[in-house]
Amino acid sequence: MRVKVLLCAVFACVSVGACNKPPAGQTAANGATPPAVAGQGSGTPPGAPAPPPPPKPVPAVLPAVVARVNGEDIKKEDFEKMIKTVESNARQPIPPDRRDEILRNLLDQLVVYTLLNQEAKARNLTATDAEIDVKLQQVRQQFPTQEAFEKALKERNITVEGFKQDARMDVNANKVMEAELSSVPGPSDAEAKDFYAKNPNEFKQEEAVRASHILIKVEPGADAAAKSKAKATIDGVLKKVKAGQDFGKLAHEYSQDQGSAAQGGDLNYFPKGQMVPEFSAVAFALQPGQVSDVVTTQFGYHIIKVTDRKPGRTVPFEEAAPQIKGFLEQKKKQEKQNAFVEGLKKKAKIEVLI
Repeated sequence: MRVKVLLCAVFACVSVGACNKPPAGQTAANGATPPAVAGQGSGTPPGAPAPPPPPKPVPAVLPAVVARVNGEDIKKEDFEKMIKTVESNARQPIPPDRRDEILRNLLDQLVVYTLLNQEAKARNLTATDAEIDVKLQQVRQQFPTQEAFEKALKERNITVEGFKQDARMDVNANKVMEAELSSVPGPSDAEAKDFYAKNPNEFKQEEAVRASHILIKVEPGADAAAKSKAKATIDGVLKKVKAGQDFGKLAHEYSQDQGSAAQGGDLNYFPKGQMVPEFSAVAFALQPGQVSDVVTTQFGYHIIKVTDRKPGRTVPFEEAAPQIKGFLEQKKKQEKQNAFVEGLKKKAKIEVLI
């Protein structure tokens, strides 16, 4: 496990309000939810603690030093560089209604980053030049050319030497974290079985079908002529399907669902309720190998072919055990990481100056 610090923010895409539209014919992502994942309800249960107070406003004009950790300054330039990088990766400005929340979180990251580097220095856990070169090459390989890499640095107002400096501090911080987490014991069989027994709903898989489709889109608000043209197209494709032509090839040629057309229209397995109602009702009424007539949804006209069905079941412990242990291990490490960072904060003199 690696702690997310400044270098991560330099090249990681941080969402500040993105929303992805599901592929045509869907209301959620393809594929079933992995069984061995702890449930995370979205509601607030009775008796839950009150939500935290709103963050303190961040002034529009920042002082030269925004915080101080054990006497070490966190400078305005570093804070603004982090903000600019987040906005650049998100391809949009930080939303005004979330500005204080996001900036306070970024400042806290910088405080933690500084604390970890101070701890690395105290423990003599310093990065080597070879490690920095590896880090530089790893990031460089994310870009098609050297010119593209240098352009990305320039857009973020970072020089190669500045990047190396950040990389060195990043490696130092992660060395401290890895040293702390190396002693965390893995979960036992008893712990995994206890989790399995106490979370039965997490291991129930609903009945699912695997289907392919061919979509001819009808845009919202389309006039009668556009709908008629789309309907004529899908009717023509249906005739080819019923004549025995290969469904996958026809989907590749005609389907306007870019997410599935390249896979011959394959949507993988999905349970009831994942697709829009009209699509789901027809798909679950078909048996493997059967093809529907034209199905109309909010996205347009579809032809659906079911290729497989899976009955609902409870995943046995033996099958779920690796995922359970992986989840519990990450949970233990996250708890250890949080406790370690909080311990560093309690021992430190932290002055937030904004």
